[in-house]
This record gives sequence, structure tokens and C-alpha cells, in this order.
Amino acid sequence: MTDDDGYFGAAIAATYDDPTSDDFHPDVIAAIADTLADLAGNGRALEFAVGTGRIALPLAERGIHVDGIELSRAMVDKLRAKPGAASIGVTVGDMTTTRVDGRYDLVYLVFNTIMNLTTQDAQVACFRNAAAHLNPGGYFLIEVMVPELRRLPPGQTMVPWLDETDRWAFDRYDTATQAMSSNYIEPGEFRSIPFRYAWPAELDLMALLAGLRFHARWENWHRSPFTHESGKHVSIWQKP
Repeated sequence: MTDDDGYFGAAIAATYDDPTSDDFHPDVIAAIADTLADLAGNGRALEFAVGTGRIALPLAERGIHVDGIELSRAMVDKLRAKPGAASIGVTVGDMTTTRVDGRYDLVYLVFNTIMNLTTQDAQVACFRNAAAHLNPGGYFLIEVMVPELRRLPPGQTMVPWLDETDRWAFDRYDTATQAMSSNYIEPGEFRSIPFRYAWPAELDLMALLAGLRFHARWENWHRSPFTHESGKHVSIWQKP
């Protein structure tokens, strides 16, 4: 891992594309790419934290011009080694401050990545950076989990979510600061990645501060209604 790559250095990039994961199932990726293509229309799309191109490449295959911003050079190297990657312009940098030339009809941020920004100020800056890249009428979309605080009994701070023969994982919550971390345990290795969770209403306020208006919120990429039982949400705001 290099200093510039944060928590997503070469070791993580090497195994990030996991064909056994639901997130890499072709039907899952198709539903995401189809929805994003509908929102982009005939315009251009910009992905914050483009990673290895899990979504950017299928979206580009649908005829959308896609660019990306990515902090981890190791993840960018994985992307650039894939077929079709030459069509995607990637800028290495922080999605809170890095600017790309031109304007877009869609800026999107998927797979809980807004939580990689571990302060409220940084998350607000991300919304403002998205708004600065949008054409009037353009959309900013985020896919993110709903904090699992309902699973915490009084006094407990950890929510286990993986229990396999030789791999375990749990999330640790600090409800006083909205800090959390995902923690992974394997033989001879322990890895912890910090996050900051935010409620849907807080994200709506961040959008308002960035000059964006609420457009839609779904439980999933199939546009199911968002309810109090939803474990994640796909939220969209529009630039007037």
C-alpha cells in the first residue's frame, strides 16, 4: 500500500474484483448500469471513486461517455488493464476537491463510498464538488447503506456480519460521533477501515447546502420503495 492509496492499496486492488460476490454478479451490475444510463440520457457521466471500473465500464458499453476520479493509483492500474478502459478518462485525486474539465449530466458515487469520507465537512465538500461538475438539470446519485443501529443492543458497539471457517468481519459503531469501522479478521491478518455513516435526512441537507434538490430515493436499483425496513438506499438529487 502506498501513502497515496489510503486503505485501497495494491493488496486490496489485487483481489477487489471478486466474481463470487453478489456485487459483481452480472445481473446486479446490469441493473446499476441501466439505471445510470437512464439518468445520464445522451449526456456525460462522472464517477467519484471509480475504482477498478466495476460500474464505469458497463456504463460506457451502453454508449455513455464516462470519466472517473479515484484516489488509489493501485485501483486505477487495475482499471486501465481492462478491455475498454481506454475510453474512460481517470483523474487521480480526492473526490472532495479534485476537478475534472467540463460538465456532466450525471455524477454518481456507489457502494457506500460516501462513508469513506470520515468527517461531515468532507462529505459536504463531496456534495459541493459534485454540484460543481453538473450541468443544470443534472443528477447526483449515491448508493449507501442505512446504519444498522437497530441491531445494537444497549451497551453494544459491534455488529458481526461475516462468520466463515477462516474469515470473520464486524462493524464497530460510535453513535456519539457517527464514526464506524469495518473490521476483517483472517489467519495472521487483521484489517480495519474507518467510515462515517450518515442518515438519509442528513444527506438531503448536505445536498441542500450544495444547491441540489431532492429527486428520488429507492431501496435498490430496481426502484423498490424506500421504507423504514430498507437496509440501503439509492438517492438522487438534481441541480436546478
